[in-house]
Amino acid sequence: MSENDSIAEIFVRLRSRLATAISGIVPPREIEDIVQDTYVRVSQAKDVTRIKRPESFMYKTARNLALDHLKRAETRLTSSVIDVDELIPSGMDAQGVDQTLQTVVSDEEFAGFCDAVRYLPEQCRRSFVLRKVYGFTQKEIASAMSISESTVEKHIAQGVKRTMLYMKKTGNCRSRPAKGPTHVSAGRGRGGL
Repeated sequence: MSENDSIAEIFVRLRSRLATAISGIVPPREIEDIVQDTYVRVSQAKDVTRIKRPESFMYKTARNLALDHLKRAETRLTSSVIDVDELIPSGMDAQGVDQTLQTVVSDEEFAGFCDAVRYLPEQCRRSFVLRKVYGFTQKEIASAMSISESTVEKHIAQGVKRTMLYMKKTGNCRSRPAKGPTHVSAGRGRGGL
């Protein structure tokens, strides 16, 4: 490769394909930023003339930036849980519940939940995390992952089922009293867990 102009030309040509390549890794609203960051990173390389396959280099850079974004999001999620726990005063509350014990148990349950999610199959995990962590609609997830909405629905249901089974199996799931009419009868037929 000879100069930065050729990097710009290659980037313009690959832009939509880079977005498609990372769409299964990060939420849709983050794709454009990561694609832009890809161009910035590649164009700031020390010696762009030594890049033998610039297309591959751009794809790899975009993928790495998307994975870095996911790691930062997971860290922020974990940090926010820890920050909220730190706000709870230690000792007993008005009902006589030991808040320190509750906090430790909650942290252990969250760690168990994270472990359970890590063991989900890849597409199931992506659908589940985009829905339950990022709050995306099934339609947005289907579009981002290029699968049908019914497939997304099945992945999410499977993610809930497998996560709960894993947490029960490992002892990281406690029974909690239901708040209001949240009980759903799982009868026979389609959709019963």
